[in-house]
Amino acid sequence: MSTATSSGAVLITGASTGIGLACVKRLAASGVPVLAGARKPADLERLGAIDGVEPVSLDVTDQAAIEALREHLVGTPLRGLVNNAGSAVPGPLEELALDELRRQFEVNTFACIAVAQAALPALRSGRGRIVNIGSIGGRVGQPFTGPYCGSKAALRVMSTSLRRELKPWGIWVTCIEPGTISTEIWGKGAAASDEAIQALTADGRARYGRQMERMGKVVGGQATAGLEPDAVAIRVQHALFARRPRAFYTVGRDAHAMGTLQALLPTRAWDRLMDRFLGL
Repeated sequence: MSTATSSGAVLITGASTGIGLACVKRLAASGVPVLAGARKPADLERLGAIDGVEPVSLDVTDQAAIEALREHLVGTPLRGLVNNAGSAVPGPLEELALDELRRQFEVNTFACIAVAQAALPALRSGRGRIVNIGSIGGRVGQPFTGPYCGSKAALRVMSTSLRRELKPWGIWVTCIEPGTISTEIWGKGAAASDEAIQALTADGRARYGRQMERMGKVVGGQATAGLEPDAVAIRVQHALFARRPRAFYTVGRDAHAMGTLQALLPTRAWDRLMDRFLGL
């Protein structure tokens, strides 16, 4: 698998931690120039200390920042775009504020399209590729993570549409769907889950509080034993540079198992199995 850099750099969003940082380190170590997007000055400084990495101040939900990115990329051919920035909004859909649902889709779905729109002139110039970081949750809806699962499901389908639309220019689009990865998003998610429980109405806590607490403990334990982010970075590298990249990559035994079992089991049996798996 070649990682020749003659076609330009790779832009990575959400590059400060987790999967994004693993992608930065892996690509930079292989000699690929990297544009690493992050929001905080301290993160940008840290990324800039890595050889071959140019830090880019980027909040993917800020339209002004997206326009600044578009200007920054003028005349710069891109070999690839990795849409990694994301968040997880927990809570039962019955009680979820619609603004929170909109915020989840803004970060995990709409921002990916916004960044792609800004980067496409540079991707055409570099005959680059787009890699969207989805989730097995986008195929396997889980309780109390409906916003996250929904946003990743939308990203999965939109990745397919975008791939077909960009085919005339040879721009391949991949969606990578990890299972449990040991990243900071789970620590942030645990704190957000506690806040979500506190934000429930009295009736909501009576209906869902105990289940959310149980699921939070199970998911936290799973995250501790999750794969290292570099397991995803390896697939990202393949999607960017392989002669025949896949449209979808499933990463992790749990992700493979859930995808397979959901397809094979009757719905009620699958629901019972998922309840047991999540401690519900």
